[in-house]
Amino acid sequence: MENKLENEADSFSGREISIGIAGKKQNIYGNLNIPKGARAVVVFAHGSGSSRFSPRNRYVANVLNKNGLGTLLFDLLTEEEEKIDAYSAEYRFNIGLLSARLVIVTDWLVKNPSAKDMKIGYFGSSTGAAAALEAAAEQPGRIYAVVSRGGRPDLAMESLPAVKAPTLLIVGGEDFQVIEMNEAAFKNLSAKKKLEIVPGATHLFEEPGALKKVASLAASWFIKNLPPSENAK
Repeated sequence: MENKLENEADSFSGREISIGIAGKKQNIYGNLNIPKGARAVVVFAHGSGSSRFSPRNRYVANVLNKNGLGTLLFDLLTEEEEKIDAYSAEYRFNIGLLSARLVIVTDWLVKNPSAKDMKIGYFGSSTGAAAALEAAAEQPGRIYAVVSRGGRPDLAMESLPAVKAPTLLIVGGEDFQVIEMNEAAFKNLSAKKKLEIVPGATHLFEEPGALKKVASLAASWFIKNLPPSENAK
């Protein structure tokens, strides 16, 4: 499954460029893809043990690109932090740190000529979804839509009432504990919201057709809620 997604992702990522963003204490690296005439751009925040090269997120990103949306995937943690987190779990639940880095990336994006005047959305997975929601709450006039895939929005529970962006929570139908967490978080969201359960899917959406469904739901949500850039043609 993972190799298949990797091949599909690589097959239509020709416009992708590698970027480096200067952070306060470390550089942040990512992959930016702004298709010609893109209407908006979506920033991805991955979960623990993942990276900007995640085959699942790249698959979703490429579906968004095909639907006229720009994408920015980046590494929330440095290589050294990833190594430490692998055995200590020191960083993966530090939502404050992760959301702060997401804000830094967003600051860079709004100043980038290729994304000038574009509306911005967030796509978060696992703990990255909590970071996306917390960062969205901190930037109510900047983030226009959020999608969570198998996320942990409950880890940003105190920030949820402040989220103004329309938010879609997508959970696998067999991911029972995460469903409960998302249902609890859903009640705390005061913005436009929707909870989608993908039947038969587990946490990583590895089942046939499951990730395709996620990508379709995400694309529809972003297209509906991200206003087109004035520069889009």
